[in-house]
Amino acid sequence: MTLFLSILLLANAAFAFVVWPTFYKRVARDPRARDAAGKPTRFLTVHRVLIGTAYGIAAVSALAGIAALIFRW
Repeated sequence: MTLFLSILLLANAAFAFVVWPTFYKRVARDPRARDAAGKPTRFLTVHRVLIGTAYGIAAVSALAGIAALIFRW
């Protein structure tokens, strides 16, 4: 069971690291991302926070999956 859960955590992390960069590129190109002066809007800022949070969760998932593989008991 530990092996299955560690693989699941690693798959979750891999999925996040593959999907979020593409999503960020689309958000950054969206016309709502910058105002007329070229400054980032709340739309872009909120999405940056969401993506950063997703990366943080993915990093914790990856570390937990690796730890579970190394320290199986």
